[in-house]
Amino acid sequence: MMTENPTNRELLAACRNGDREAMHDLYVGNQRRVFSVAMNYFGGNRDLAEDITQKVFLKLLTKLDFRGESEFTTWLYRITVNACTDEARKLNRFVDLSGMFGLGESRSSVQQLMAESEEVSDAVQREVAKLRPKLRGPIVLKYVEGLSYQEIAEVLECSVGTVSSRLNRGHKVLASKLGHLRNAL
Repeated sequence: MMTENPTNRELLAACRNGDREAMHDLYVGNQRRVFSVAMNYFGGNRDLAEDITQKVFLKLLTKLDFRGESEFTTWLYRITVNACTDEARKLNRFVDLSGMFGLGESRSSVQQLMAESEEVSDAVQREVAKLRPKLRGPIVLKYVEGLSYQEIAEVLECSVGTVSSRLNRGHKVLASKLGHLRNAL
């Protein structure tokens, strides 16, 4: 018998016993994390993020190989980043979102400011999507998911120093590509 608000570990144990409701609850409770990482990893490509989310949960619910050596969310992020990296390798290209967001011609000043903010956000998202996977993963985990350096190190199975170095290199690449936007807003 599970508690009223079961933990991910309890849900996984129930999943191992074939409990379909536990599988549903595990998915509902965690799919936003997976989808968010995938969306940001691939520069806002919703279809790709949905595919990655399905692949991650298919793997998670068919293998059920969480050993409990880390936090469940750390393990889930690791599976997600690995799935994104594998998909990026398969695609062997980066997603280009240019032209996806059409903006109207007549705008009020508030609409203009919102449009400019959206353009800056889109430009940042495009450039993050173009980063090498080793730099992209830490950027997404830090700034989208809000993970600490230590948590990112656990997810990526590397040292905190490596995380720091990759974030620093990612910042430099983004700064060089997005420098023209410094005074955009």
